[in-house]
Formats: sequence, structure tokens, C-alpha cells
Amino acid sequence: MTGAIIFILLFVMLLTGTPISIALGMAVLVFLFTVSTIPVEIISQKLFTGLDSFSIMAIPFFILSGTFLTSGGIATRIVRFAISLVGWMRGGLAMAAVLSCAFFAAISGSSPATVVAIGSIMLPAMVKHGYTKKFAVGVVSTSGGLGILVPPSIVMVIYGVSTSESIGKLFIAGIVPAMIMMFALLGVTYAVARAKGFPTMERASFKEVWQSFRDSVWGLLLVVIVIGGIYGGIFTPTEAAAVSAVYAFVIAVFVYGDLPLKRVPKVLLESANMSAMLLYIITNAMLFSFLLTTENIPQSLAQWIIEQGLTPWMFLLFVNVLLFFAGDFMEPSSIILILAPLFLPVAIKLGIDPIHLGIIMTINMELGMITPPVGLNLYVASGLAKMGLTDVTKAASPWILVVTAVLLLVTYIPQLSLWLPNLMYGGK
Repeated sequence: MTGAIIFILLFVMLLTGTPISIALGMAVLVFLFTVSTIPVEIISQKLFTGLDSFSIMAIPFFILSGTFLTSGGIATRIVRFAISLVGWMRGGLAMAAVLSCAFFAAISGSSPATVVAIGSIMLPAMVKHGYTKKFAVGVVSTSGGLGILVPPSIVMVIYGVSTSESIGKLFIAGIVPAMIMMFALLGVTYAVARAKGFPTMERASFKEVWQSFRDSVWGLLLVVIVIGGIYGGIFTPTEAAAVSAVYAFVIAVFVYGDLPLKRVPKVLLESANMSAMLLYIITNAMLFSFLLTTENIPQSLAQWIIEQGLTPWMFLLFVNVLLFFAGDFMEPSSIILILAPLFLPVAIKLGIDPIHLGIIMTINMELGMITPPVGLNLYVASGLAKMGLTDVTKAASPWILVVTAVLLLVTYIPQLSLWLPNLMYGGK
């Protein structure tokens, strides 16, 4: 009953149009003043301690790194490299869009940023070469979702912070599912392009491929530095985020020269605004999670589910369905921060690996990015393509089936997520 009251308060706040960050805090305040006996003085303490975490520092650094590279010309170089690899195939330009999104996702950690950076280049190019706008929008808006699945991922950092799981393991665990998702999108893109007779491009020579690779390699090296540094024990994920921010600054300003020094303050302000918004959501969500834990709701929920006789596969199906509906109305960071602490005790009792649960939740967040009415990728693609949200939603709808198929595959074959981290970390 206590849990129902808390979530009803939150739902009522959301129905009034209150932003999720404020709704979380207000729900806690109303509950504390009217129902709970917890002293309200604890609010200020928890608001502070919610951000008093070394791991959380990774978020603004990764955001800053992505902003530096998005503001520079790395996206254009990545697109050129992707086209040189697959442009000669049937539907090669669309496949290059998928590949470009995967590459850019590895250095941005953000899904909307990936759609903006790659979509602004590839959408006009595909339409110009004879692709339908509907097909082009569907490819870019869906492939942009790789931004939160390909490590380093900000969503994975948030999951790690909210559950105290290893962020490094989450990054490693996301590699194989991300590759499966990328190849699934490439395969479907090729099949549709072949069926509809979309054009090919001239095959690039080895010299052109090498040249385009050399132009883009400084940006692509970022993921090697981050993942390699974490796995090699050179630095922690938070330190890796700081290194990536400095590296991105040097690449954008001094190596590529696409970002003039006079624009750096603007980039810093943009990333600070985004970080402040996200950290404000996090601190209120931490307060909400504290209230749930204090009222013993996660443990009670875990015990109730066990008593109902739910098997692991039934629980995971329930998780996927609930996350699908949550993704329709809330943005990813809020969903992770609210639901991950609820799901984790149940998963552990059922023998489900917390890292596996984290990857499942991340893919669900990717799915939420392309489902209305709050799918951020749909809004971004709508603005880029100058199409109505309804038309963009129709364009992305066939691709939802592809993402769902990969989600079910990863959900029920845990080793797709766990094999690599177990190999690298020795099963620890």
C-alpha cells in the first residue's frame, strides 16, 4: 500500500505536466509531510549525498567529450569512412548511415547527439541519391539509438551509479549486444534496399578507404582509449571520462582544427547545461530511491514476486513489458534511476546477473527512443527531416520490430552480455 501511494503521487505529478525531476522531488516531499514519519530534515542531506559519488563525475565528462566531437567535423569524417566501406553495396548509403551511427555512438555516448550529427549529413544525402525520405528517416532515427548501447554509454553509467555495479563491466558487456544490433540493422537495411532497388555507389579504391580511415582515426581512437584504459587497469571509468574530455578537446581544436578556440566557451556552456539538467534528475531520483528503500519497498516487491512463483524468464518478460511502456512516457535516465533499484533485488533472488539486467534495461531505453510519444530520436529526426511527428513515427515503426527482436535475443541468451566481461574479468 505504501508503494502504491508513492507511485500514485508520482503519476499524478506527471499527469499535470510537471517535469520528471521536479515530480520525483515533490512526490517525496508530499509523502514525507503527510504519510511518513521520516524527518524532513533528511531531504537536504540526501540531495547532497545523492551526488556525492565519484562515479557520477563520469557523466559530465562524457557529455563534454561528446559535445566537443559533435561540435567539430568528426561526424563528416566518420561518414566518409563508412561510405568508403559499404557504399558500393545495394543500399550502401543507408548502410553507411547505420555504420556511421555505430562509429559515432562509440565516441558520443548519446542517442540524440548521434541522430543530430549523422542525420544532418546522411538524411539529405540519401534523399538526393533516390532513397525515400520515409526510409531514410527510419534508418537514421533507429540507428541513432546505438548511442546509448555502444560503450561508453551515459545510460550505462547511470545504471552503474544507481545499482553500485561496475561501470567498466557494463561497458564491456555492451560490446557484443551492440554489434548484434548493428549487424541486424545493416542486414535489414540491405534486404529492404535490395527489394526496393535502391541505388549503389561506386566502389572506393583501397587508397580512398585508407585515406578516409586516416582522416577519422583520431576520433575513433577515443573508444579504444576509454575501453582499453579501463580494461587495462590504467584508469577507472570516471578517470576514463576525464581523459576522453581532454582528448576530445585536443582533437577537435588542435588536430582537426574544426573547433576554433573562441567557440570553446560556448561548447563548455552547452555541456554544462546538459550536465546540470541530468544531475538534477539524478539527485531527485536518488532521493526517490532512498524513500523506496527506507519504506522497504524493493525487498517487499522481491519477496512478493518470489511468492507468486515467477520464473526468471517470466520476470524478464515482465521487466521488458514494463520498460516498454515506461519508455513511451519517460526519458531513459529517469526510468533507470527509478526502476533499476526496484528490479535489482528481485533479479538477484532469481539468479539473474545484475550486469545482464543492466544491458536489458539499456536496450529497452534504446527502444524507448523510437517509440512515441516521448521518443527523443523521433523529435530530433522530425526536426532534421522537416516531417511531422506522426510521419516520422510511421517511418520508424518497422525498425521497432528489429530492435525488439534483438532485445528478446539478448534477454534470453544471457551469455551474449556476460561472455565478454566474464572472459576479461575472470568471472569476478
